Amino acid sequence: MNTNSSLRDLAPGIAGMALVGSSVTVSHSLVDAPLFTVQAARYAGAALLLLALARAARVPVLRPRGREWLWLAGIALTGLVLFNVAVVRGVAHAEPAVIAVAVASVPILLGLLGPFLEGRRPSRQVLLAAPVVVAGAVLVEGTGRTDAAGVVWAALALGCEAGFTLLAVPVLRRHGPWGVSVHAVWMGALMFAGLAVAFEDPADLTSVTATQWAASGYLALMVTAVAFVLWYRTVAAVGPGRAGLLTGIAPVAAAGAGVCAGAGVPDPEVWLGLAVVIAGLTAGLRPAPHRPVAPAKAPVRHEARQAP
Repeated sequence: MNTNSSLRDLAPGIAGMALVGSSVTVSHSLVDAPLFTVQAARYAGAALLLLALARAARVPVLRPRGREWLWLAGIALTGLVLFNVAVVRGVAHAEPAVIAVAVASVPILLGLLGPFLEGRRPSRQVLLAAPVVVAGAVLVEGTGRTDAAGVVWAALALGCEAGFTLLAVPVLRRHGPWGVSVHAVWMGALMFAGLAVAFEDPADLTSVTATQWAASGYLALMVTAVAFVLWYRTVAAVGPGRAGLLTGIAPVAAAGAGVCAGAGVPDPEVWLGLAVVIAGLTAGLRPAPHRPVAPAKAPVRHEARQAP
């Protein structure tokens, strides 16, 4: 793989993770909003946007068949529903940095498990780089206090974040980034709608402010409709192992968004973490050196001896 094609394959994932990281500041405005109702509206809006964009781009969205329903529902359940619940419930028992550090550890899981789903052995290069990226993300996010329940929620958030990518591997070849995104998002919208009906009062909708609806709209468009397609494009192109390293960009983007929002200049350890993340990404994503194959030696021909 040459450098140009490698960068072309990685660029969508980089952009997608940057959008995810920047969403942290936006999501903060939704803390007091009814969780299930707002998320149902977010993913329903994102599903409609994805369908409209796919039609405009003339990308066919295939109907799932057989076990594909289970893989796609698994993406929706883990990566969308349980992940959001784990984050919201987790911050009630742990400081946000604890949850963020757990999620930032996903490159190790993807580097180990992703290649097996593709029938390959894990890449030594990716496995060595993943802990470096995680260490840099920890420096950026910091650490925090937690109790036993917080640790459980953090572990669940980590598993769900990995599931969002790993469960897509078996269906990406047939459905592509657009199809996987569309089906996972509308399924997630239905799941959240069911939870909203079961656990929230419909009257809670009146408590959602205009600012919160605007934040939900931004999440639906940029962090769901756009970021999902970008992310799955990179996963399909380079595999979940290498793509997983790019999740280290999310906390860096979150720190940058905080600066833009007026949070002030980051502390020295954040800058150190940024450098460590870049070093890990450089080591793990650099193209493998091309080794020319030596030409096969021509067979030696033995001429038959003539009889004297």
